[in-house]
Amino acid sequence: MTDTSVTKVSSAHSPTGEQGQVYLASGKRMSMRLWRDEEPTQEKPSAKHEYEVVGYVISGRAELDIEGQTVRLEPGDSWVVPAGAEHTYRILERFKAVEATAPPAEVHGREQSQGGS
Repeated sequence: MTDTSVTKVSSAHSPTGEQGQVYLASGKRMSMRLWRDEEPTQEKPSAKHEYEVVGYVISGRAELDIEGQTVRLEPGDSWVVPAGAEHTYRILERFKAVEATAPPAEVHGREQSQGGS
């Protein structure tokens, strides 16, 4: 039988990751997190994850470097980082975005052991 229960999560009480991301919701197959007012930065360390990431830019600007390609992200843009893809990013202008990961990024400490998106 499929679990159809609904869970409401208040961002005021959500766990926060090592890079400031706020985990909004997490289920068996996906998780959702918010990057809220990230300050401009130089390139973050390169990362590779066993989960896929899809995201949507609410405000600000960033560059995503993924497998030799650079993608500029601006308000209204969305992106996908496939599982296993080497990537990094630079925040160019105070940045707010929502990301979803599948399977969940925050499972058994996986996010902490591999670094942020």
